[in-house]
Amino acid sequence: MNQPVTAKDLRVSENAETSGRPVDYDSLLHAFEGRFTGGLSPSGLSMALSDWALHLANSPWRRAALIERGALNWQKFFMACLGEEVVEPAKGDRRFANPAWNSFPFSLYRQAFLLGENWWAEATAELPGLAKRNQRIVAFTARQLADTASPTNYPWLNPEVIDATVATMGANFIDGATNFATDFSEALSGKPAEPDIYTVGEDLAATPGKVVFRNRLIELIQYQPTTETVAREPVLIVPAWIMKYYILDLSPHNSLIRHLVAAGHTVFAISWRNPGPEFRDTSFDDYRREGVMAALDAIDDICGGAKVDACGYCLGGTLLTVAAAAMARDGDKRLNSVTLLCAQTDFTEAGELQLFITEDQVAFLADLMRDQGTLDSRQMSGAFQLLRSNDLIWSRLIRSYLLGEREHANDLMAWNADGTRMPARMHEEYLRRFFLEDALAEGRFEVEGRPVAVSNIDVPFFVVGTETDHVAPWRSVHKIHLLSDSEITFVLTSGGHNAGIVSEPGHPHRHFRIKTRAAGGLYVGPDEWEAEAERREGSWWQAWFEWLAARSSEKTAPPPMGSKRHPALADAPGQYVHEH
Repeated sequence: MNQPVTAKDLRVSENAETSGRPVDYDSLLHAFEGRFTGGLSPSGLSMALSDWALHLANSPWRRAALIERGALNWQKFFMACLGEEVVEPAKGDRRFANPAWNSFPFSLYRQAFLLGENWWAEATAELPGLAKRNQRIVAFTARQLADTASPTNYPWLNPEVIDATVATMGANFIDGATNFATDFSEALSGKPAEPDIYTVGEDLAATPGKVVFRNRLIELIQYQPTTETVAREPVLIVPAWIMKYYILDLSPHNSLIRHLVAAGHTVFAISWRNPGPEFRDTSFDDYRREGVMAALDAIDDICGGAKVDACGYCLGGTLLTVAAAAMARDGDKRLNSVTLLCAQTDFTEAGELQLFITEDQVAFLADLMRDQGTLDSRQMSGAFQLLRSNDLIWSRLIRSYLLGEREHANDLMAWNADGTRMPARMHEEYLRRFFLEDALAEGRFEVEGRPVAVSNIDVPFFVVGTETDHVAPWRSVHKIHLLSDSEITFVLTSGGHNAGIVSEPGHPHRHFRIKTRAAGGLYVGPDEWEAEAERREGSWWQAWFEWLAARSSEKTAPPPMGSKRHPALADAPGQYVHEH
């Protein structure tokens, strides 16, 4: 939900007043508008729609084909009125899975909607000369508008809601109203209206350990060993700071960190600070220096100079790649291997998230972030939810408000609700340098005034993509093969951006594909790779543990918990993870 507009939004920001810089009233206007639009630029959508409309207007035969398709759809509709099945939902569309949608008149509502939805998909398909990005924006917008018109969203057209209303004598709407009031209260206050089922430090992020280093951006957690001997090389986990680190340390049964410790590894994890407006000028390179490099310095001291197996997740993986490339350029040999989980290094095919990242959009969002100092987690989550609106928005609204049901909370949902903010400068640099300019893949990303290149990293990679990832599509993650000549073991696992990574042994219905390309090996495209890779049932975790063990130099006694220079400061999970 968008943040409420206050009188502060109409005034010159405190930051501008005290800096001595002239006031940019256009930026203030854009920040004010962003409060209503959730950070989305209205001019960007307008330009895309105009581009599409002008090209369609100049394509009379295409318009004639659409008219013909419309007439054919009317014929199909009349056939549907006679009881025929003329159109089926697309693969993966679960909105009409209930058998009640096959009975009259609901089958007619379903087919009429699908015919109209398919027509708009064809109307917004590619046109010669139409900018591809604009075409995708228009198609995406049309799909969102069509989703709002689905008969599943209206209680008098949805047989599931009608049956529930009859069965409960309308109690489902009373329960739905209660659910809405609860959600509305949470949105206004920013705090859960009901007690948390999961407590961080007890139910979640509960793997025993110590905070052995702290600065303004991170706490470094060292986990208590559970085996008599460990691999000589410690593992450093660099999570994304877009959310809390403990997605990799959820409940004991599905904690990747706990399983990694049990497999005989010394494990360190970065817990990022949840930044407030005072961090507005914190840069992407600050995260590299005060995050990855500061953690490596502390680990080097605690573990007596042992090389490190570094693992980065999502944005943390992109940051780790930048850090590793700078280390390779500067002759820093402290890394033993690099593992990337759903992390992109080339952003030319970064999926539907690119729809929200245009030059116009980044400029508009930058004005909003400069005024706020950060980008709020709720503003970010809205864009991610739109990518899967049927699953993450409409189906939940129907279940909660029309059927009066509540989802059973789980640890992943609790983590997902524990959002963080992004510093204004850092987030603008990330969007502009990676998504818009693809500077890292093209060798134009600079660290300390000099460019870095992924090709300079000469340690082996273990890279994981997930089949249904809408944030970091696996074919985009696979592009690491184009940027590095190092040995690369690539894994494609079932699941999405989060559930595919949290895939513990014993989790039902899990599988993955795996294949290693030797150092200096020939490039194989993603489709060819998928056809050739070995398919295995179960969790990919065990394959990673075996890969790490094969690259370890020796087994040794566990290092001490902290050192003289880096004594234990607090029990895990520390204090930063509790900041809201």
